[in-house]
Amino acid sequence: MASRLLCFNKPYGVLSQFTPEGRWHGLKDFIDIPGIYVAGRLDADSEGLLLLTNDGKLQARISDPRYKMEKTYWVQVEGEPDDAALERLRHGVQLNDGPTLPARAQRMEAPANLWQRDPPVRFRQSIPTSWLELVIREGRNRQVRRMTAAVGYPTLRLVRAAIGPYTLEGLAPGTLRDVPLP
Repeated sequence: MASRLLCFNKPYGVLSQFTPEGRWHGLKDFIDIPGIYVAGRLDADSEGLLLLTNDGKLQARISDPRYKMEKTYWVQVEGEPDDAALERLRHGVQLNDGPTLPARAQRMEAPANLWQRDPPVRFRQSIPTSWLELVIREGRNRQVRRMTAAVGYPTLRLVRAAIGPYTLEGLAPGTLRDVPLP
């Protein structure tokens, strides 16, 4: 069987596994291709790019932190991060499981053509929200959420926009496409 690499836009509420659990859906609700596996994970309450492949070596290369494949996230946070918070993210943040590697962090406008989330993100009239773009090379459990909380700006919505050269561009939630192998 020929090797395949697929990009999937994982909706909110879907696990990075084929089997559903509790209130969360599984990938089997969206993907019916035998012999493919997830390369890396994305929490059920996060959205965006997930890579899948039928090639075990490629799966390891994508998901193993030793290969340092960059992951780009669009993060809607509560509040408006100041320059000091961005600098902390850029230098690495101390988390309960140790310091993070430095991230690329910048403010951004709300992503163009971003779909509505179901259910919608909670809003509080007295607290503004803003968007950040964070690029990291690690993949610890809930790392981006913990990083923004550590600098005082809790994450409200998290969308993975890219993994290395692969992006969400043109990919609606719940859809997938084959991409060329690296």
